[in-house]
Amino acid sequence: MSSKLFTPMRVGSLQLDNRIVIAPMCQYSAENGCMTDWHTIHLGGLALSGAALLTIEATAVTPEGRISYADVGLYSDENEAAMRRVLETVRRWSDMPIAIQLAHAGRKASSEIPWKGGGQIRPGLPGGWQTEAPSAVPFKESENPPIALDRAGLARVRDAFAEATRRSARLGLDAVQIHAAHGYLLHEFLSPLSNRRDDEYGGSLENRMRFPLEVFDAVRAAFPAEQPVTVRVSGTDWAEGGWTIEDTVAFAEALEARGCSAIHISSGGLSAAQQIPIGPNYQVPLARAVKAAVRMPVVAVGLITEFEQAEAIIGTGDADFVALARTILYDPHWPWHAAAHLGARVKAPKQYLRSQPRRYKDLFAVRADD
Repeated sequence: MSSKLFTPMRVGSLQLDNRIVIAPMCQYSAENGCMTDWHTIHLGGLALSGAALLTIEATAVTPEGRISYADVGLYSDENEAAMRRVLETVRRWSDMPIAIQLAHAGRKASSEIPWKGGGQIRPGLPGGWQTEAPSAVPFKESENPPIALDRAGLARVRDAFAEATRRSARLGLDAVQIHAAHGYLLHEFLSPLSNRRDDEYGGSLENRMRFPLEVFDAVRAAFPAEQPVTVRVSGTDWAEGGWTIEDTVAFAEALEARGCSAIHISSGGLSAAQQIPIGPNYQVPLARAVKAAVRMPVVAVGLITEFEQAEAIIGTGDADFVALARTILYDPHWPWHAAAHLGARVKAPKQYLRSQPRRYKDLFAVRADD
């Protein structure tokens, strides 16, 4: 029986070789929003992994939208030029499609990098700035409150997403993913725990979805019509009174009606009171619920580490793709090993063909132009 994990699938106009995608993973290694040599090494390695799609980490659309002072941005010509240099090198050696996740961190911006403790850096301190959000409600009570975005602020952020999308198109990126998960700005608009507005952007589910949908429309209009625009969402806040899977389904249906090409289902990140039942496949039921309601491809993510586990997620129809994050950092050739285990083929660079174990005959394919 052939592996479902290694069957091709199309997302919009983008043909993907298999069902393994690399999730965006922040590296906290940029300088003034600009990619560095670390990103060349990091993305270059992942681009040789045999996965079907590589997604660039959460990339801020404004300076104040960065999670930390060391985050990648795409809001200036300098940012764009630095990313172009990285992409030119990666593309020289890999034909893997590359997407970018565009983001604004909202009230969770202005944070210290993880290996220095994380946590908010207050305005006025080195590496810190004033955050902004739907409402002046901090992530933690001890933190400096964000400033609630006014009409001009909403327009500024929406336009920044569109401008970063146009930069992405100039860079020749294959797809754009909008980050509406993990407690960042667009998720903050969606959840009643963080959105306390009393205008048309707050209150009812329809109102709370309004600004994220406006951002989607702006991004979709700014990217070539034939290329995919996707969205990453948190399927639930895992907190009482918060965003739910039923809300996620309604949001997914609204996105699909506007031309969304795929939806990536994660969870949590919005409330310090969250209670997450972490374990293998803990987010897969959320992906399954969304997949039952939409026709666009659905991506599952979260503690997917085993080959048979990933195969089962695709084979049972719980999701159309599995996304790997920490798993593929730990094992950058996970797709090779999965293909060997499941009796499939995987693309590998010709420089590595000698590494194919004898017991896995015909495991490796090579680039079409090699």
